[in-house]
Amino acid sequence: MAANPKKQLALDTNLLLDLAEEKDWAEDFREEFQTRGYTLRIGPTVVLELEWLSSFAGEPQRTYAGRAAERISIWRITPFELSSLDQAIAERFGETLLDQKLIPGDELNDSIILAETSLASIPLLVTSDKHLLDIDEIALRLAFNDADLLQVSPVHPRRLLRAMR
Repeated sequence: MAANPKKQLALDTNLLLDLAEEKDWAEDFREEFQTRGYTLRIGPTVVLELEWLSSFAGEPQRTYAGRAAERISIWRITPFELSSLDQAIAERFGETLLDQKLIPGDELNDSIILAETSLASIPLLVTSDKHLLDIDEIALRLAFNDADLLQVSPVHPRRLLRAMR
């Protein structure tokens, strides 16, 4: 059975690391939204970041990344794939966000994750990453409009939990 597109949320790497670190608010978010029928998804760049971190990052990040990679299926988090064309679009959009200084120059993957989420037609990217949460919302909306991509809003899981209660 296909997931209801209106009940999907994309997660970034930082949130998976928060889950692996067993932060209560991250687990509360996951349990609450899955109980309400939401499908939690991760894109190709998140998967690649986890693989890289679990092999090359320093401790404790390496341990958390490895734990997150092992628990994705246990947590019922579903990866999504993109075509090579969509991946090229995501990379170009990511570069655009860097050029516009909406995201720091060393955070290309964050901007690619936003684009991948858009191309998967998921309107919210759940994250604890300050770089994503601090983006100028209006400038980001204009960037998505200029690229003819679906608007994606980065949101902290605590804010989503408050909205549901």
